[in-house]
Amino acid sequence: MSPVSMSLASPSRGSRRLLSRSSIAPSLSASRARTSVGAASLRPPALPRIVCCSGSLPSSAAAATAVAVAVAASKGRPEGERREIRLGLPSKGRMADDTLGLLEDCQLSVKQVNPRQYVAGIPQLTSLQVWFQRPKDIVRKLLSGDLDIGIVGFDTVSEFGQGNEDLIIVHDDLDYGDCRLSLAIPKYGIFEKINSVKELAQMPQWTKEKPLRVATGFSYLGPKFMKEIGLKHVSFSTGEGALEAAPAMGTADVILDLVSSGTTLKENNLKEIEGGTVLKSQAVLVASRKSLVQREGVLDAIHEILERLEAHLKAVGQFTVTANMRGRSAEEVAQRVLSQPSLSGLQGPTVSPVFCKRNGEVVSDYYAIVICIPKKALYSSVQQLRAIGGSGVLISPLTYIFDEETPRWQQLLSILGL
Repeated sequence: MSPVSMSLASPSRGSRRLLSRSSIAPSLSASRARTSVGAASLRPPALPRIVCCSGSLPSSAAAATAVAVAVAASKGRPEGERREIRLGLPSKGRMADDTLGLLEDCQLSVKQVNPRQYVAGIPQLTSLQVWFQRPKDIVRKLLSGDLDIGIVGFDTVSEFGQGNEDLIIVHDDLDYGDCRLSLAIPKYGIFEKINSVKELAQMPQWTKEKPLRVATGFSYLGPKFMKEIGLKHVSFSTGEGALEAAPAMGTADVILDLVSSGTTLKENNLKEIEGGTVLKSQAVLVASRKSLVQREGVLDAIHEILERLEAHLKAVGQFTVTANMRGRSAEEVAQRVLSQPSLSGLQGPTVSPVFCKRNGEVVSDYYAIVICIPKKALYSSVQQLRAIGGSGVLISPLTYIFDEETPRWQQLLSILGL
Protein backbone atom coordinates (compact mmCIF):
# COMPACT_ATOMS: atom_id res chain seq x y z
CA MET A 1 0.00 0.00 0.00
CA SER A 2 1.11 3.55 -0.43
CA PRO A 3 2.31 5.19 2.80
CA VAL A 4 0.04 7.51 4.73
CA SER A 5 0.55 11.05 3.45
CA MET A 6 2.22 12.81 6.32
CA SER A 7 5.37 14.79 7.08
CA LEU A 8 7.98 12.61 8.78
CA ALA A 9 10.97 14.21 10.48
CA SER A 10 13.63 11.52 10.16
CA PRO A 11 17.43 11.85 9.96
CA SER A 12 18.79 13.04 6.63
CA ARG A 13 22.07 11.60 5.33
CA GLY A 14 23.21 14.73 3.50
CA SER A 15 25.29 17.51 4.93
CA ARG A 16 23.76 19.17 7.97
CA ARG A 17 24.01 22.88 8.75
CA LEU A 18 24.10 23.85 12.39
CA LEU A 19 21.64 26.66 13.07
CA SER A 20 21.82 28.89 16.12
CA ARG A 21 18.72 30.20 17.86
CA SER A 22 19.58 33.72 16.62
CA SER A 23 19.59 32.52 13.00
CA ILE A 24 16.23 30.80 13.46
CA ALA A 25 14.44 33.85 14.87
CA PRO A 26 14.41 36.01 11.69
CA SER A 27 13.27 33.06 9.59
CA LEU A 28 10.55 32.30 12.11
CA SER A 29 9.30 35.91 11.99
CA ALA A 30 9.25 35.82 8.21
CA SER A 31 7.48 32.48 8.27
CA ARG A 32 4.84 33.92 10.62
CA ALA A 33 4.28 36.80 8.23
CA ARG A 34 3.95 34.47 5.26
CA THR A 35 1.55 32.24 7.20
CA SER A 36 -0.72 35.14 8.18
CA VAL A 37 -0.84 36.50 4.62
CA GLY A 38 -1.36 33.22 2.80
CA ALA A 39 -3.23 31.19 5.40
CA ALA A 40 -6.35 30.84 3.30
CA SER A 41 -4.48 29.44 0.31
CA LEU A 42 -2.03 27.21 2.21
CA ARG A 43 -4.35 25.69 4.79
CA PRO A 44 -5.42 22.11 3.90
CA PRO A 45 -9.15 21.42 3.58
CA ALA A 46 -10.86 21.23 6.95
CA LEU A 47 -11.72 17.77 8.17
CA PRO A 48 -15.24 16.97 9.36
CA ARG A 49 -15.61 17.81 13.03
CA ILE A 50 -16.07 14.67 15.09
CA VAL A 51 -17.91 14.95 18.36
CA CYS A 52 -17.22 12.03 20.67
CA CYS A 53 -19.69 11.39 23.46
CA SER A 54 -18.28 8.07 24.71
CA GLY A 55 -15.98 7.66 27.67
CA SER A 56 -16.38 8.58 31.29
CA LEU A 57 -16.33 12.17 32.53
CA PRO A 58 -14.26 13.28 35.52
CA SER A 59 -15.97 14.03 38.78
CA SER A 60 -17.20 17.58 39.26
CA ALA A 61 -14.48 18.28 41.83
CA ALA A 62 -11.69 17.04 39.54
CA ALA A 63 -13.12 18.94 36.59
CA ALA A 64 -13.34 22.14 38.61
CA THR A 65 -9.73 21.73 39.76
CA ALA A 66 -8.50 21.12 36.21
CA VAL A 67 -10.32 24.21 34.95
CA ALA A 68 -8.92 26.28 37.82
CA VAL A 69 -5.37 25.20 36.99
CA ALA A 70 -5.84 26.03 33.30
CA VAL A 71 -7.37 29.44 34.04
CA ALA A 72 -4.61 30.30 36.50
CA ALA A 73 -1.94 29.32 33.99
CA SER A 74 -3.50 31.44 31.26
CA LYS A 75 -3.83 34.39 33.70
CA GLY A 76 -7.44 34.92 32.78
CA ARG A 77 -6.83 35.40 29.05
CA PRO A 78 -9.79 34.50 26.83
CA GLU A 79 -9.66 31.15 25.03
CA GLY A 80 -7.64 31.44 21.84
CA GLU A 81 -5.11 33.81 23.41
CA ARG A 82 -3.28 31.31 25.59
CA ARG A 83 0.48 31.53 25.85
CA GLU A 84 1.28 28.30 27.63
CA ILE A 85 2.52 25.41 25.51
CA ARG A 86 0.38 22.28 25.74
CA LEU A 87 1.67 18.72 25.53
CA GLY A 88 -0.92 15.95 25.21
CA LEU A 89 -0.11 12.58 26.78
CA PRO A 90 -2.17 9.36 26.91
CA SER A 91 -4.26 9.27 30.07
CA LYS A 92 -4.55 5.51 30.66
CA GLY A 93 -3.09 2.13 29.86
CA ARG A 94 0.33 0.80 29.02
CA MET A 95 0.99 3.57 26.49
CA ALA A 96 0.48 6.13 29.28
CA ASP A 97 2.82 4.29 31.68
CA ASP A 98 5.54 3.81 29.07
CA THR A 99 5.32 7.46 27.99
CA LEU A 100 5.75 8.73 31.54
CA GLY A 101 8.64 6.28 32.00
CA LEU A 102 10.40 7.52 28.88
CA LEU A 103 10.04 11.17 29.90
CA GLU A 104 11.37 10.34 33.37
CA ASP A 105 14.40 8.64 31.80
CA CYS A 106 15.00 11.87 29.87
CA GLN A 107 14.89 13.92 33.11
CA LEU A 108 11.48 15.30 32.14
CA SER A 109 9.40 13.82 34.95
CA VAL A 110 5.72 14.80 34.87
CA LYS A 111 4.55 16.23 38.19
CA GLN A 112 0.87 15.69 38.91
CA VAL A 113 -0.44 17.17 42.18
CA ASN A 114 -3.55 15.00 42.13
CA PRO A 115 -3.85 11.77 40.09
CA ARG A 116 -7.45 12.72 39.26
CA GLN A 117 -6.38 15.97 37.60
CA TYR A 118 -6.08 16.14 33.84
CA VAL A 119 -3.45 18.90 33.95
CA ALA A 120 0.15 18.53 35.12
CA GLY A 121 3.56 20.07 34.57
CA ILE A 122 7.22 19.33 33.89
CA PRO A 123 9.53 21.38 36.17
CA GLN A 124 12.31 21.51 33.55
CA LEU A 125 9.90 23.09 31.02
CA THR A 126 8.17 25.80 32.99
CA SER A 127 6.19 27.21 30.07
CA LEU A 128 4.68 23.81 29.22
CA GLN A 129 1.46 22.25 30.49
CA VAL A 130 0.78 18.52 30.28
CA TRP A 131 -2.79 17.51 29.43
CA PHE A 132 -3.82 13.88 29.87
CA GLN A 133 -6.19 12.85 27.09
CA ARG A 134 -7.37 9.81 25.18
CA PRO A 135 -4.93 9.18 22.29
CA LYS A 136 -7.51 9.94 19.59
CA ASP A 137 -8.44 13.17 21.36
CA ILE A 138 -4.79 14.21 21.39
CA VAL A 139 -4.73 14.04 17.60
CA ARG A 140 -8.04 15.85 17.25
CA LYS A 141 -6.92 18.63 19.60
CA LEU A 142 -3.63 19.04 17.77
CA LEU A 143 -5.68 19.70 14.65
CA SER A 144 -8.08 22.06 16.42
CA GLY A 145 -5.24 24.04 18.02
CA ASP A 146 -6.06 23.08 21.60
CA LEU A 147 -2.77 21.17 21.90
CA ASP A 148 0.64 21.95 20.42
CA ILE A 149 2.60 18.71 20.92
CA GLY A 150 1.59 15.12 21.60
CA ILE A 151 2.88 11.59 22.09
CA VAL A 152 0.63 8.86 20.66
CA GLY A 153 0.84 5.76 18.50
CA PHE A 154 1.46 6.18 14.77
CA ASP A 155 -1.72 4.21 14.10
CA THR A 156 -3.73 6.83 16.03
CA VAL A 157 -2.10 9.69 14.10
CA SER A 158 -2.87 7.94 10.82
CA GLU A 159 -6.48 7.11 11.70
CA PHE A 160 -7.58 10.41 13.21
CA GLY A 161 -5.13 12.72 11.45
CA GLN A 162 -6.21 11.33 8.08
CA GLY A 163 -3.14 12.67 6.29
CA ASN A 164 -3.62 16.27 7.42
CA GLU A 165 -0.44 18.19 6.61
CA ASP A 166 -0.68 20.27 9.78
CA LEU A 167 0.55 17.22 11.71
CA ILE A 168 4.32 16.76 11.67
CA ILE A 169 5.83 13.60 13.10
CA VAL A 170 8.93 14.99 14.79
CA HIS A 171 10.24 11.65 16.11
CA ASP A 172 8.96 8.42 14.56
CA ASP A 173 10.90 5.90 16.65
CA LEU A 174 10.35 6.26 20.41
CA ASP A 175 11.03 2.55 20.86
CA TYR A 176 7.84 1.41 22.61
CA GLY A 177 4.23 0.64 21.75
CA ASP A 178 5.23 -1.59 18.82
CA CYS A 179 2.33 -3.18 16.96
CA ARG A 180 0.85 -3.47 13.49
CA LEU A 181 -2.58 -2.83 12.03
CA SER A 182 -3.37 -6.06 10.27
CA LEU A 183 -6.15 -7.98 8.54
CA ALA A 184 -6.95 -11.33 10.16
CA ILE A 185 -9.20 -14.08 8.79
CA PRO A 186 -10.44 -17.42 10.20
CA LYS A 187 -8.29 -20.52 9.77
CA TYR A 188 -11.38 -22.60 9.01
CA GLY A 189 -14.32 -22.79 6.61
CA ILE A 190 -14.17 -20.91 3.31
CA PHE A 191 -10.98 -19.12 4.45
CA GLU A 192 -8.98 -22.25 5.20
CA LYS A 193 -6.93 -22.11 1.98
CA ILE A 194 -6.80 -18.30 1.72
CA ASN A 195 -3.30 -17.00 2.46
CA SER A 196 -3.09 -13.57 0.82
CA VAL A 197 -5.20 -10.46 0.26
CA LYS A 198 -5.10 -11.20 -3.46
CA GLU A 199 -6.78 -14.56 -2.89
CA LEU A 200 -9.24 -12.93 -0.50
CA ALA A 201 -10.20 -10.31 -3.09
CA GLN A 202 -10.71 -12.99 -5.75
CA MET A 203 -13.16 -15.06 -3.70
CA PRO A 204 -16.49 -15.27 -5.58
CA GLN A 205 -18.56 -15.09 -2.40
CA TRP A 206 -18.34 -11.30 -2.11
CA THR A 207 -21.08 -9.50 -4.01
CA LYS A 208 -22.99 -6.27 -3.70
CA GLU A 209 -25.80 -8.17 -1.96
CA LYS A 210 -23.41 -10.14 0.25
CA PRO A 211 -20.23 -8.11 0.91
CA LEU A 212 -17.25 -9.11 2.99
CA ARG A 213 -18.04 -8.07 6.55
CA VAL A 214 -15.11 -6.44 8.37
CA ALA A 215 -15.09 -5.66 12.08
CA THR A 216 -12.69 -2.85 12.93
CA GLY A 217 -12.17 0.23 15.04
CA PHE A 218 -10.41 1.98 12.13
CA SER A 219 -13.18 3.58 10.11
CA TYR A 220 -10.76 5.67 8.02
CA LEU A 221 -7.82 3.33 7.42
CA GLY A 222 -10.04 0.26 6.97
CA PRO A 223 -12.02 1.41 3.91
CA LYS A 224 -8.90 3.09 2.49
CA PHE A 225 -6.94 -0.17 2.70
CA MET A 226 -9.72 -2.31 1.23
CA LYS A 227 -9.99 0.04 -1.73
CA GLU A 228 -6.23 -0.15 -2.30
CA ILE A 229 -6.18 -3.96 -2.38
CA GLY A 230 -9.09 -4.09 -4.81
CA LEU A 231 -11.91 -5.35 -2.56
CA LYS A 232 -15.02 -3.60 -3.85
CA HIS A 233 -17.82 -5.34 -1.98
CA VAL A 234 -17.09 -4.66 1.69
CA SER A 235 -19.14 -3.58 4.69
CA PHE A 236 -17.76 -2.41 8.01
CA SER A 237 -18.94 -2.75 11.57
CA THR A 238 -17.17 -0.59 14.12
CA GLY A 239 -16.04 -1.80 17.49
CA GLU A 240 -13.25 -1.59 20.03
CA GLY A 241 -11.86 -4.51 21.99
CA ALA A 242 -12.48 -8.26 21.69
CA LEU A 243 -12.85 -8.05 17.91
CA GLU A 244 -11.27 -11.52 17.66
CA ALA A 245 -14.60 -13.02 18.72
CA ALA A 246 -16.57 -11.43 15.86
CA PRO A 247 -15.98 -14.14 13.19
CA ALA A 248 -16.83 -16.97 15.61
CA MET A 249 -19.99 -15.13 16.70
CA GLY A 250 -21.01 -14.63 13.07
CA THR A 251 -21.11 -10.82 13.32
CA ALA A 252 -18.18 -10.41 10.88
CA ASP A 253 -16.22 -12.46 8.36
CA VAL A 254 -12.79 -10.94 9.11
CA ILE A 255 -11.27 -8.35 11.43
CA LEU A 256 -8.87 -5.43 10.97
CA ASP A 257 -7.16 -4.73 14.28
CA LEU A 258 -3.88 -4.00 16.04
CA VAL A 259 -1.63 -7.01 16.54
CA SER A 260 1.40 -7.21 18.81
CA SER A 261 2.59 -10.80 19.20
CA GLY A 262 -0.26 -12.51 17.34
CA THR A 263 -0.97 -14.86 20.24
CA THR A 264 -4.56 -13.66 20.72
CA LEU A 265 -5.28 -14.26 17.03
CA LYS A 266 -3.97 -17.83 17.21
CA GLU A 267 -5.97 -18.56 20.35
CA ASN A 268 -9.12 -17.48 18.51
CA ASN A 269 -8.37 -19.51 15.34
CA LEU A 270 -7.49 -16.44 13.27
CA LYS A 271 -4.51 -15.85 11.02
CA GLU A 272 -2.78 -12.95 9.32
CA ILE A 273 -2.32 -13.18 5.58
CA GLU A 274 0.24 -11.98 3.06
CA GLY A 275 -0.23 -8.33 2.13
CA GLY A 276 -2.66 -7.81 5.00
CA THR A 277 -0.57 -5.40 7.07
CA VAL A 278 -1.95 -1.87 6.77
CA LEU A 279 0.85 -0.19 8.73
CA LYS A 280 3.43 -0.75 11.44
CA SER A 281 3.08 1.42 14.49
CA GLN A 282 4.87 2.57 17.61
CA ALA A 283 4.85 5.66 19.81
CA VAL A 284 5.72 8.90 18.01
CA LEU A 285 6.27 12.54 18.94
CA VAL A 286 3.91 14.67 16.86
CA ALA A 287 3.38 18.43 16.69
CA SER A 288 1.12 20.96 15.04
CA ARG A 289 2.84 22.76 12.17
CA LYS A 290 0.80 25.87 12.91
CA SER A 291 1.88 25.88 16.56
CA LEU A 292 5.53 25.34 15.68
CA VAL A 293 5.52 28.32 13.33
CA GLN A 294 3.13 30.70 15.04
CA ARG A 295 3.04 30.04 18.78
CA GLU A 296 5.88 31.56 20.77
CA GLY A 297 8.11 29.07 22.56
CA VAL A 298 6.80 25.87 20.93
CA LEU A 299 9.82 25.49 18.64
CA ASP A 300 12.22 25.92 21.58
CA ALA A 301 10.25 23.40 23.67
CA ILE A 302 10.19 20.79 20.91
CA HIS A 303 13.93 21.29 20.40
CA GLU A 304 14.70 20.53 24.04
CA ILE A 305 12.30 17.57 24.17
CA LEU A 306 13.75 16.19 20.94
CA GLU A 307 17.37 16.55 22.11
CA ARG A 308 16.64 14.79 25.39
CA LEU A 309 14.76 11.97 23.64
CA GLU A 310 17.47 11.47 21.01
CA ALA A 311 20.30 11.50 23.55
CA HIS A 312 18.57 8.96 25.80
CA LEU A 313 17.39 6.63 23.03
CA LYS A 314 20.81 6.62 21.39
CA ALA A 315 22.37 5.59 24.71
CA VAL A 316 19.97 2.73 25.40
CA GLY A 317 21.88 -0.56 25.31
CA GLN A 318 25.28 1.17 25.09
CA PHE A 319 28.14 0.76 27.58
CA THR A 320 31.35 2.64 28.24
CA VAL A 321 34.31 0.25 28.42
CA THR A 322 37.57 1.46 29.95
CA ALA A 323 40.78 -0.59 30.06
CA ASN A 324 44.50 -0.11 30.63
CA MET A 325 47.04 -1.30 28.08
CA ARG A 326 50.85 -1.21 27.82
CA GLY A 327 52.27 0.49 24.75
CA ARG A 328 55.09 2.58 23.33
CA SER A 329 52.75 5.35 22.12
CA ALA A 330 49.09 6.30 21.91
CA GLU A 331 49.17 5.66 18.15
CA GLU A 332 50.57 2.15 18.60
CA VAL A 333 47.90 1.30 21.19
CA ALA A 334 45.13 2.78 18.97
CA GLN A 335 46.34 0.65 16.07
CA ARG A 336 46.10 -2.49 18.21
CA VAL A 337 42.59 -1.58 19.39
CA LEU A 338 41.32 -0.78 15.89
CA SER A 339 42.63 -4.13 14.61
CA GLN A 340 39.77 -5.80 16.52
CA PRO A 341 36.32 -5.86 14.86
CA SER A 342 34.26 -4.89 17.94
CA LEU A 343 36.47 -2.13 19.38
CA SER A 344 35.91 0.79 17.02
CA GLY A 345 33.35 2.50 19.28
CA LEU A 346 31.15 5.34 18.01
CA GLN A 347 33.91 7.28 16.26
CA GLY A 348 37.01 5.42 17.41
CA PRO A 349 38.75 4.73 20.72
CA THR A 350 39.92 7.44 23.07
CA VAL A 351 43.53 6.69 24.07
CA SER A 352 45.27 8.68 26.80
CA PRO A 353 48.43 8.11 28.89
CA VAL A 354 48.25 6.79 32.45
CA PHE A 355 50.92 8.41 34.61
CA CYS A 356 52.61 6.86 37.63
CA LYS A 357 55.64 7.70 39.77
CA ARG A 358 58.62 5.34 39.62
CA ASN A 359 62.00 5.96 41.27
CA GLY A 360 61.04 9.55 41.87
CA GLU A 361 60.13 10.19 38.23
CA VAL A 362 56.73 10.49 36.54
CA VAL A 363 56.50 7.92 33.75
CA SER A 364 53.82 6.61 31.41
CA ASP A 365 53.98 2.90 30.62
CA TYR A 366 50.22 2.36 30.28
CA TYR A 367 47.49 3.92 28.21
CA ALA A 368 43.79 4.10 29.06
CA ILE A 369 41.37 3.09 26.33
CA VAL A 370 37.76 4.32 26.42
CA ILE A 371 35.26 3.01 23.89
CA CYS A 372 31.47 2.76 23.54
CA ILE A 373 30.18 -0.77 23.03
CA PRO A 374 26.62 -2.04 22.36
CA LYS A 375 25.26 -4.52 24.88
CA LYS A 376 25.08 -7.40 22.39
CA ALA A 377 28.83 -7.11 21.68
CA LEU A 378 29.92 -6.46 25.26
CA TYR A 379 31.43 -9.82 26.21
CA SER A 380 33.15 -10.40 22.87
CA SER A 381 34.64 -6.89 23.12
CA VAL A 382 36.06 -7.63 26.58
CA GLN A 383 37.63 -10.83 25.22
CA GLN A 384 39.19 -8.89 22.33
CA LEU A 385 40.58 -6.27 24.72
CA ARG A 386 42.18 -8.97 26.83
CA ALA A 387 43.65 -10.62 23.73
CA ILE A 388 45.57 -7.45 22.82
CA GLY A 389 46.84 -6.79 26.34
CA GLY A 390 43.98 -4.95 28.02
CA SER A 391 43.57 -5.22 31.78
CA GLY A 392 41.57 -3.61 34.56
CA VAL A 393 38.47 -3.49 32.35
CA LEU A 394 35.70 -1.27 33.73
CA ILE A 395 32.16 -1.24 32.33
CA SER A 396 29.39 1.27 33.00
CA PRO A 397 26.04 1.88 31.26
CA LEU A 398 25.53 5.07 29.28
CA THR A 399 22.62 7.40 30.06
CA TYR A 400 22.86 9.95 27.24
CA ILE A 401 24.75 10.42 23.99
CA PHE A 402 24.43 13.97 22.71
CA ASP A 403 25.33 14.60 19.08
CA GLU A 404 26.73 17.89 17.83
CA GLU A 405 23.18 18.59 16.69
CA THR A 406 20.12 16.34 16.61
CA PRO A 407 19.58 15.15 13.00
CA ARG A 408 15.82 15.17 13.40
CA TRP A 409 15.97 18.81 14.48
CA GLN A 410 17.66 19.75 11.22
CA GLN A 411 15.04 17.78 9.31
CA LEU A 412 12.24 19.53 11.21
CA LEU A 413 13.64 22.96 10.38
CA SER A 414 13.81 21.92 6.74
CA ILE A 415 10.16 20.80 6.76
CA LEU A 416 9.14 24.12 8.32
CA GLY A 417 11.21 26.07 5.82
CA LEU A 418 13.37 27.65 8.54
